[in-house]
Amino acid sequence: MCRRVLSDVQKMEYIAAVQCLQRLPGVSNLPGARTRFDDFQALHVRLAEQVHLVGQFLPWHRRLLNMYETALGKECGFQGTTPYWDWSRDIDSGVPLAESPMFDAVSGFGGNGVDIANYAGQFGNLSLLSNAGWVAPGAGGGCVPDGPFAAYNLSVGPGTNITNHCLQRAFNDNTRGFLSGARVTNVLGQTTFEAFRIELEGAPVTTSMRLHDAGHNSVGGEMADNYSSPGDPIFYLHHAFLDKLWWDWVGMNFSFRLDEMSGRSTRDPPYVNVTLNFELDMLMLAPTVTIREVMDIRNPLLCYIYQ
Repeated sequence: MCRRVLSDVQKMEYIAAVQCLQRLPGVSNLPGARTRFDDFQALHVRLAEQVHLVGQFLPWHRRLLNMYETALGKECGFQGTTPYWDWSRDIDSGVPLAESPMFDAVSGFGGNGVDIANYAGQFGNLSLLSNAGWVAPGAGGGCVPDGPFAAYNLSVGPGTNITNHCLQRAFNDNTRGFLSGARVTNVLGQTTFEAFRIELEGAPVTTSMRLHDAGHNSVGGEMADNYSSPGDPIFYLHHAFLDKLWWDWVGMNFSFRLDEMSGRSTRDPPYVNVTLNFELDMLMLAPTVTIREVMDIRNPLLCYIYQ
């Protein structure tokens, strides 16, 4: 089960399980992967160019969430409810992003990074935003100084690099307009899977940000990196909400949309149209499954619901 609202005890149980993954030794032998937590980040780095701006974007990330949550349960004993982050409620409340319960230093994931003067995205991924005036002075950018992950050093990233570095964030409230409840309503109003996926994923498949990329860029730092974003544990809550939106959209016309899949298989030609028989590669971390096997979240492979 995935839920938006958890008690403080449930939040702490989830965070403790994530910290457990950060202590366990990695098994993937992927470059830089030191821990089990790193394994999933390293997988995303390796396959990032194959799973974004393509038809398999949503099913591949659903499978990644499934693998991550399975590891939390089987390897770290987590038996609780997996959370998702409905950022639209935070945005529509009108308060700054930093005041979201998500970033509480005790029962949340810690806050913004330490301010870096004239920060413009040291990962090289926010330069366009900076040029457009979307990154404000004093937006953070440095190491997260509080919360449960302040002391955790990543060994994968930033980007495709393999370096030992702290978790960094750079909150960007200027992206809030892309994460409103009205934007959620708009994406749920799309009438085909292709239109839904493109409207949800955003730039550069669209001309400006949408829900997926705006969620990443609102947190900034590691989360805003196209490759190494799973280094921030918030990645999984953000993508769980995107997954929920997909399931909600399917549920609006269940008999038809449960089998609706489309999109190109690769960013560049030659490519084919993605179908339900398309295989989702997870390298050595999990068996390959087809998109068909992850379309219904209630099936034995996935076995969860959203509340």
